[in-house]
Amino acid sequence: MSPAAQAMPLTLPGRRSCVVLGLLLLAFGVLLARAVYLQGLNNNFLQQKGESRYGRVIELPATRGMITDRNREPLAISTPVESVWASPADIEVTPAQMKRLARLLELDPGEIEKRLVDTKREFVYLKRHLPPEQAAKVVELNIPGVFLQREYRRYYPGSDYFSHLIGFTDVDDKGQEGLELAFDAQLAGKPGSRRVIMDRLGHIVEDVESIRTPKPGRDLLLSIDAKIQYLAYRELKSAVAAHQAKAGGIVVLDVRTGEVLALANLPSYNPNNRGKIEPRRARNRAVTDLFEPGSTLKPFTVAAAIEAGLFKPDSVIQTGSGQLTIGAWTIHDAHPSGALTVAQVIQKSSNVGAAKIALALPSEKLWSVFNSVGFGAPPRSGFPGEGSGKLRAYHTWRPIEQATMSYGHGISVSLLQLARAYMVFAGGGEIRPVTLMKREAPAEGTRVIALETAQQVRKMLEMATQPGGTAPRAQVTGYRVAGKTGTAHKLEGAIYAAGRYVSSFIGFAPASDPQLIVAVMIDEPAGQYYGGTVAAPVFSNVMAGALRLLGVKPDAPLDNVVLPPPNAPEIREEV
Repeated sequence: MSPAAQAMPLTLPGRRSCVVLGLLLLAFGVLLARAVYLQGLNNNFLQQKGESRYGRVIELPATRGMITDRNREPLAISTPVESVWASPADIEVTPAQMKRLARLLELDPGEIEKRLVDTKREFVYLKRHLPPEQAAKVVELNIPGVFLQREYRRYYPGSDYFSHLIGFTDVDDKGQEGLELAFDAQLAGKPGSRRVIMDRLGHIVEDVESIRTPKPGRDLLLSIDAKIQYLAYRELKSAVAAHQAKAGGIVVLDVRTGEVLALANLPSYNPNNRGKIEPRRARNRAVTDLFEPGSTLKPFTVAAAIEAGLFKPDSVIQTGSGQLTIGAWTIHDAHPSGALTVAQVIQKSSNVGAAKIALALPSEKLWSVFNSVGFGAPPRSGFPGEGSGKLRAYHTWRPIEQATMSYGHGISVSLLQLARAYMVFAGGGEIRPVTLMKREAPAEGTRVIALETAQQVRKMLEMATQPGGTAPRAQVTGYRVAGKTGTAHKLEGAIYAAGRYVSSFIGFAPASDPQLIVAVMIDEPAGQYYGGTVAAPVFSNVMAGALRLLGVKPDAPLDNVVLPPPNAPEIREEV
């Protein structure tokens, strides 16, 4: 380049200078207009961006309602816990802090890092439901972007004693089984929220405003008596263990109100250990499972016959050698009894006698009594998944089916259904709806059979618990009791399985003025399997304890229990 060229000044033509100046002024004008718009006319954007750095809306969980027994003893309560969460976009953590955090949360560091990969997310749980002291150690790490959230965890003081009845909640405090599920909407309440200002370490430095106040859930007052429940569970557990049974169930009902005072099953589980609950153990067998009730159905057959005017308690039934052939089938008694009165058919549990009584009845009459006491329909206790049982339409019955139904084969029921049905004998011919909630006053009853019929059958059931009957082991010191044994073969596909039985006993006391019904079912006991041997003693122990806990006045002398001599032949039944 020449010296002359180097000395030439760098200038732009006048037109170009104006264009450049105009562009600069336009750019400044746009920036000025944008600043005025954002800071003066529409400052929400900048405020939101700023608040997102330090502001948070925190959910305030609602306390779940308490579940209590009828005396307000807590059966399910909520305890405060802390959950650790993080904002992947804001977290700043060193490798050493990550190791300590993983150790406190009992997680693998790689698992935590995997949850924090997506930096577009503003919320991710690291660990739910930590004890407060463990959560405090997480806070001490001072990791920016890691926060705590207050939640509630359900705790069940009664553990496995009440598990099938109460059920449990999941990690989000939503009901999964039992009454926790059935009344989830009532118990759950409604969460609230508040706006706060946090520093970079997640500490709340200022409450800005309350957006919504949490609404606690409503408490649930059950009809259950915790003391009777503990008693029933203890005796059932002892019997299941002693007879090496597969399972068992028990129900205790208040005759006058229809309230369920106790309901327990085995095998059971601990609802406080959610991660170890097996589905087969979580089933409320007394409410959902169905079985053929066996001879516990005979009193209803006899009641139908008396109501029809065809038989009286002292009417004689010829059972002969204990066999009755109908077509290609033969009905057997456990032992031949010859001529029996109707009352003795119940006392000695004669299948042949019950079948002859049923065959003398119009099928519609027998069906009507079965239907009116609730067989074939759910008991509507409010528990989820109630079993309805099976009661086929009477016009489809063949003679053999009508005969076998008289002693509880060809029909299926739940234990709760069966307990409620016996209310018709304990309640003077009336039946009331059952409930798991405490009632302030008895529910209105529905008459099913005449008072006189109910009293006559009640006397027969009392005979069954005396020497000469199938259940002398059901007797209770100081109280007259009435009830019926059941020993039914279990169905396996379409045939009855040899050596597999359901043993049961359902009864009430005091027989002079019934207050309580206790129904016991033992599934597949080993060795001895008769209802009078396996289930009746459980009834006796539970009834004795429950009557005394409730302060029910005795109606018999203290030496009223009379057991057969040790060498006396056992009055057996088997269907």
